[in-house]
Amino acid sequence: MEKFFKLKEHGTNAKTEIIAGITTFMTMAYIIFVNPDLLRQGGMNQAGALFDGALEFTAANDPYVAAIVTATILAAALSTILMGLVTNYPFALASGMGLNAFFAFTVAPEHGWQAALGAVLISGIVFFVLAIFGIIEQIDKAVPTSLKRAVAAGIGLFIALIGLKNAGIIVGSPATLVSLGNLTDPGPALAAIGILIIAVLMSLKVKGAILLGILLTTIIGMFTGVTSTPASVGDIVGAPASIAPIAFELDFAGALNLGFMVIFALVFVDLFDTMGTLMGTGARAGYLDKDGCLPKVKNAMIVDAVGTAGGALMGTSTVTTYVESTAGISEGGRTGLTSVVTGVLFLLALFFTPLAGIIPTQATAPALVIVGVLMMGAVTHIDFEDFTEALPAFVTIAFMPFAFSIADGIAAGFLVYPIVKLFAGRGKEVHWFVYILAVISLIHFVM
Repeated sequence: MEKFFKLKEHGTNAKTEIIAGITTFMTMAYIIFVNPDLLRQGGMNQAGALFDGALEFTAANDPYVAAIVTATILAAALSTILMGLVTNYPFALASGMGLNAFFAFTVAPEHGWQAALGAVLISGIVFFVLAIFGIIEQIDKAVPTSLKRAVAAGIGLFIALIGLKNAGIIVGSPATLVSLGNLTDPGPALAAIGILIIAVLMSLKVKGAILLGILLTTIIGMFTGVTSTPASVGDIVGAPASIAPIAFELDFAGALNLGFMVIFALVFVDLFDTMGTLMGTGARAGYLDKDGCLPKVKNAMIVDAVGTAGGALMGTSTVTTYVESTAGISEGGRTGLTSVVTGVLFLLALFFTPLAGIIPTQATAPALVIVGVLMMGAVTHIDFEDFTEALPAFVTIAFMPFAFSIADGIAAGFLVYPIVKLFAGRGKEVHWFVYILAVISLIHFVM
């Protein structure tokens, strides 16, 4: 390990790296329960039915949902281990929050989950090509920072809305579109308690707060009748489910009919989410050079792209680098050994997949709300004093939850941005690539 990971050179040791890997795993293991719950709502279940507020397909009684649990874990484990071995960075990967919601609530309901998986694979291939030829860095420089921040904030609101909807805290209303649900019902009440539990744990800076919150909420749900109590050890520990029902079930023809904006949205969000995470975590670990660049960033991007493509083949949504990697870095993780430890722990989690069968939606919904809060922090980096930056950012943020579409939010932002800049006499501030995206966005809305 010393020879391969160069532990001494990075001022660390095996014990520190192992603790860091465990810490990273604890902070992001919630995805094991949240991702399957979201994807099954998009129709990835035995009945092929979309979530209507009443369906309760679980890993315990649905081979498709159980397969998603396995695919989610495998994609996270293998891509994280690959990141550690290829880059020697302590970065971890898993199915990205926001992108899984886009998959489940925008793409899959309209075109089917098979076409959605095909779109994810195509986006992974595009990402790979952009990374190989170094085009990613050029795109990163071309897109305004305000729009990148707005996309993150908008996705945060989008995820939070889905969480509140799944919890029954926010419900549909023919008079006002949305309204407050009945918080005295067991489901919404449990979700509200779950939000409070995670919020308290986050405030106390408890490692793995979201994961612990999900588990504690589930336990409370057993006493309130919202979920079932494990009848035996087999309900907690067991052999991992097969991914056969969803693996390689991609519809390329359907994916190609999705339109440019859907594929672009998948690539765009993954690209800037990954770039931002790599730069932020890289800075925290002291990896950035004197020019503020991350060495081996191309290799990290390639691993991210491979993870996305591989995850799609296994049957899960876009895999991306997790900002939770900073938790392990804060514990002293400085090499790829941290990532390898995190990946191995994901593999061990395969034998606890039956546990996902008793986690109710009311326990995963609070995690969506909390992640939404964290993503909304990006809005503080937007200059709202400059109206030509504020309006496009606001439109991007507002369209995502109100139109219930990440793609529409991105398209709206890229359409408005150059228009307000032109009329303000500041058209030269806009990169030519953004003008092209504006035209494509216009076509997206017209078509």
